[in-house]
Amino acid sequence: MTELDHRVRGVDHVAFPTFDPAATVRFYRDVLGFPVVHSICAAGWGPEDHPDFIHFFFDIGNDDRIAFFYYFGTGHEIGGEPGAKGDVYARFGADVPEFFVRSRHLAIHVDDEEDLLEYRRRLDASDWPVEMQIQHETIESIYTHDPNGYMFEITRAMRPVTPQEDLDANLTIDALIDVVSEPEPTFGKLLARKAELIVERAADWELAQESGR
Repeated sequence: MTELDHRVRGVDHVAFPTFDPAATVRFYRDVLGFPVVHSICAAGWGPEDHPDFIHFFFDIGNDDRIAFFYYFGTGHEIGGEPGAKGDVYARFGADVPEFFVRSRHLAIHVDDEEDLLEYRRRLDASDWPVEMQIQHETIESIYTHDPNGYMFEITRAMRPVTPQEDLDANLTIDALIDVVSEPEPTFGKLLARKAELIVERAADWELAQESGR
């Protein structure tokens, strides 16, 4: 596969609907300290049945932003049954596993453990305390849900990701694509296919190393 040149420079913004803009501002601006940096007031926008709305943005660092839409005339009823899983606008049924629900989330990174613990302090002193603090393979994260029911993560790297791990990631994804194209994919089949790819590509890696010396 031909390498495509990488021209993007990160996230401009991610956007979500909010049913409670006041609590959303309290959470992101007043608790976490993310300043409001832009807003759009839209009246009579789009088709006749499109509600008037406010689109507002918070700075999350590195010229990236998180944004929300508040549509006038809409309320909690859009979210369906109270207590259902997921955020207020996209509920999951009771039969959907919790791990699937939690897989939809936004993660923002900080520089180090000191910064991570500072955000933990701010959240724990608010109406949205930290629900989990977990060390993964290379990162440590804290999690909570924002006022709209969106799972929100702040994470810090515990160590750099090595070039060897990048290579392993590409092997894993190539193996995954092969396995899911066949009936009944399993984790065991993924590992077996990955081992096959390592054997197939070993000679090319050796040549690349020798040419780089």
